[in-house]
Amino acid sequence: MCTALIELTLWIAIFASSTSTSIGGFTREYYLAYVLWVAFIGRISSSWMYEFRMIEEVESGSINGLLVRPMSFFEYYLSQLMGYKFVTSIFSLMIPLAVIYWMDLPTDFSKVPIALALVVYYLIMVHCLSFIVSTFAFSLTRVHSFTVAKNLALWLLSGELIPLDLIPEPFKSVLLKLPFCNAVYMPVAYMTGRIPRDVFMQGFLSTTLGILFFGAIGWWLWRRGLTKYVGTGA
Repeated sequence: MCTALIELTLWIAIFASSTSTSIGGFTREYYLAYVLWVAFIGRISSSWMYEFRMIEEVESGSINGLLVRPMSFFEYYLSQLMGYKFVTSIFSLMIPLAVIYWMDLPTDFSKVPIALALVVYYLIMVHCLSFIVSTFAFSLTRVHSFTVAKNLALWLLSGELIPLDLIPEPFKSVLLKLPFCNAVYMPVAYMTGRIPRDVFMQGFLSTTLGILFFGAIGWWLWRRGLTKYVGTGA
């Protein structure tokens, strides 16, 4: 909520000091709707708490107890991540829905379900990235720094820092083809009328390719890590 208030204040000040009624082809109302959604969807599509836990499991040796369970290490934490995000999302999304409805900001509420479906699907790819980072703990120390670096990069690539509409070409086109924009920009832009349906649907394809790509890398690093792992912890 604090993030949303700061972003709203920032964009109101930007338009108040501007001589133009639009920036990048969109009026103030579009930016206010964008930052309201971004503040909450950005939290949903990010993952660091379970990533830290996964790293700790490998570093401490407590992963031993997980290796003998019927479900894999990847599935065990994916199920926890999805359950946690489902519960928190139900309550947190009530705030932007209520504020946008009250302020009459641009949002097509009929597009909200499929936009959120893309966010949930993207979470699988985020978990693949977290899984890759956790495998670094087989060989390296202080792996938590990779989590911070990853999240900062995704903060920019996803459109959470600034709308990707404001990124100059050809960088904008490149970012829209990458799966990372499906965390925030694609679902929010679709709900607020910034992009058409055909562009939005490409997000499911790029996310699928991202899951396959990062999933394959994670699987390889996991198998490689286990070959040198010696469990001495709990």
